[in-house]
Formats: sequence, C-alpha cells, structure tokens
Amino acid sequence: MSLQLFSIGIDVGGTNMRAAQISPKGEIIRKTSVTGSRDPSKAVTLIKSLIHEMDGERATAIGIGIPGRVDGWTGEIISGGFLNLSGCDLQSEMSSTYGRPVTVANDCSMALIGEARVGAARGMNSSVMLTIGTGIGGAVMENGRIVNGRRCAGQLGHLVVNLHGQPCPCGQRGCIETESSGTALQRHLFEAGYAPETRFETLLTLAESGDETALRVMVAWAAPLKSAINTLSAAFDPDVVLLGGGMGKAALAALNFLPHSETWYEADIRAARLDDDAGVIGCGLAAFDLTNANHYAKPANGKRLVMVNGVPASGKSAISHKLADETGWQVLGLDEIKNPFLELIDDVDRPFNRLLGRASYKSIFSIIRNAAPGTTFIVDAWFGFQPADVLKEHIAMAGITQIVELWCHAPAETIGERYRSRLENRLPGHPGASYIPELIELAQNAKPIGLGPVLDINTIQPKDARAILDWMEKAFENQASQKPPA
Repeated sequence: MSLQLFSIGIDVGGTNMRAAQISPKGEIIRKTSVTGSRDPSKAVTLIKSLIHEMDGERATAIGIGIPGRVDGWTGEIISGGFLNLSGCDLQSEMSSTYGRPVTVANDCSMALIGEARVGAARGMNSSVMLTIGTGIGGAVMENGRIVNGRRCAGQLGHLVVNLHGQPCPCGQRGCIETESSGTALQRHLFEAGYAPETRFETLLTLAESGDETALRVMVAWAAPLKSAINTLSAAFDPDVVLLGGGMGKAALAALNFLPHSETWYEADIRAARLDDDAGVIGCGLAAFDLTNANHYAKPANGKRLVMVNGVPASGKSAISHKLADETGWQVLGLDEIKNPFLELIDDVDRPFNRLLGRASYKSIFSIIRNAAPGTTFIVDAWFGFQPADVLKEHIAMAGITQIVELWCHAPAETIGERYRSRLENRLPGHPGASYIPELIELAQNAKPIGLGPVLDINTIQPKDARAILDWMEKAFENQASQKPPA
C-alpha cells in the first residue's frame, strides 16, 4: 500500500461529479468521474461513494466544491440551482463519516484556488474566474485569498446583462448565466434552427467560413459574456480573467467573433490551464490548508478578534461574558475603558463623551497590539459609531489577522426600554433619557460592519453559547485555511 500523502478533491458539477487524490504540490495522483444527480440525497450518496473510492479513510483532508451559494467563511450551503443542497451540513456529515478535516466551498472558488496555485493565474496578485458549463460560476481572488464578502461574494454568473432577458432561478432576468452558459448556447442554436445535436465545433467551423447564421449565434452567445467581463474589469481591475469549465475554451473562441471596441476596461482574458481538473485540484489544495489550521488552537501568527457588535442596550455584554466564561478569552468593552475617566472627570458633555469614546476605542486596539501573537480578544462595542476606515486602521495597527462578528440586535422599542431601565446605574456623562428616541431610530437602521463572517443574534431569544462558539470555530478555521500561498 502506498504511503504517499494526499488529500481528496470532490468537484460537484452540473453534469458530472469528479474526484481525485491530490498531492501537496497540486498533482493528481489518480482521479475518476461519475454522472451527477439533481436529487440531493442521491448526490450526497455519490459524494460519499467517490470519497470511499479515493480511499477517504487514508486522506489527510477532504475538499468539496459545490455549485451555488456557499458561505465562504463557514462552509454552510445557502442555496443551489440545478442541485440544491441547502440545509445539508455536508461539512459535518463527511467529517464524521470519514474522521478527516473537511472544507466545503463554492465550486468556482475552488477552481480559482487551483488555477492560482498551479495554473493560469499562478503568480498573479488579482484574478477573476468564470466557469462556463451548464451554468456560469464565478470567483474573485485578491492577494491570494478568495473574496467572500459578508458570506458568498463571487456569484458572477448572476450579473445582469439583459434587463429583458430570460428568467433566472435566482429571481432576476437576464443574468449572464441565462445568456452565455452552455445551456444558453443550446437555446441560441435552437432559435437559429440548428439541430439539437449540433456541437460547438461545427458552429465554429461554420462561423470561420463566414456563415451568417453561425456568426449571429456566436455574437448572441459571446456579446453578453464580454459585457460581463468589462463590468468585472471595471469593478476589480484584475491581472487576469480566466474562462474555465467545460465550455471555457469555446467561450474564449467565440469572443473573437465580436467586433473590436476600445473601452477603458480591457482585460487579459485567458483560458483556464487546468481544464476540468481545476476544481478537484483546488479542492484538494484547500483541504491541505486545513491541516495547518487547528481551530481549537491559537492562531500561529497574528491575533483573532471577536467583534460583539450592536447599538447600546442590544445585549452585547451578556453575549461577550458568556463567551469569555466558556473560552477564557479576554473581554475588552468600550464602556469599561471609558468609565474610569467618567468617574474622575466632572461635567462631561456629549461632545466630550464622544471624544472619550474615540480615545477608548483606540485604546482597545492598542492593548491588543501589545498582546502576544496567537491571542484572541472579545471586543464589546457599538462599532458603528466610527467610520469603517478607522476600524480597519485600528485592526491593521493591532496585528489582527482573523475576524468574526456577532451582530446583536433586538426590536428597537425593546432596546429603548432596556436603555431606560439602566439609566439610574449609568455614570454621569453618558447620554440620558433624551437620547432614547435617537437610540430607537439608530436601532432601526443599524447594520453589521461585515469585515469578516457575521452571525446574526436576536438577543430577545435564548442564547446558546456553545452553538455560537461552534459557529466561530468553523469561521476561524475557514479563514485560516484560506491564507495566501507561501
């Protein structure tokens, strides 16, 4: 029996499921593929069968790429199109079945990881990828990390390019997926009178010979794609735009039939180098990243921040101290830093109170900056009272590398009543009863900051600290596994 170190990559596609053993260098040791299924229970069974066939019990870790919306921080499957695995905790199920670390992410994000590490985007600082097949997937990478946004950024197949176009399962009309996917090409061919079995190679030959009908189909299929690429170039200014998936090279060829136009947003458009293997390679490499990220341990470098965020009286402090009791992590609260000054300074008015708040805010991050690498802090504050750019500066100054946000909220009137009930115990210098209408309006409009994964917590409901910690551990683990390549 070979003792070669390997991970397993599983790429769940629209037509086929692919699986491979992947070496730490991104080499395919062996691979297989099977016809996929749109039935969720059958799909999960197929995934398990593929992992077993790839010797899952001996794998270092397992990575799975899923079509649709997947929380890039936690691996939660939010929604899908042709295969909807939402509600299935695939990460936990596969980990418990095979006793191995498992990461789950969007399939195109996994493919871009593969291309960035060992493919056409290797050495690039910024890249965008569109995978063109049954549908269109998308992913964006900056500084070696997939851009996840709040949860699942990169749904590039749902950029709208035709306001009056075909309806899309996402609820919009005219998404690029409905105009320039493999499925869309079949529709364009049918509408032009071609037989259902017509292949792209036949269409290409006809277009190259000047056939007007073939040229019209090419333009109808490729023009929306070029519009989407121009938009992505304007938004991200990437080093390269990769076209992958089963129809990626065909789409690149089709773009050549569009009339040339000078715009500000010309991009370096290339075919993905790894072809259909990009997904399994990316999944395998992302799985190896997990082996360097023990979510129960301290981060090896940098520091971790748990932002317990919410307006005053939103229930932040109770959450913060429950988590501290479970973990032993230090809580730094804005009021705890500020109150000693209010005890010693007389006649603090609202402007001076705000000045103290800003100074206390910065002091929190100065304390974190001076802490040892590998520490985790819980910060209890209303982070929205300062601009996000100020917070980003403080985070960089403190050496924080991983962030999760717990967004605490309650009905606005409840928050107003909570604040009123605490007035007699608050130090002079804090806003009084006249602040309550302003607070209620603030509570109605406040939003999380969104610098990392966000967990929504309604504080009028029972709070399960263990469930919150489980979510945080997964989120920290996924952030650690997405570190830039060395």
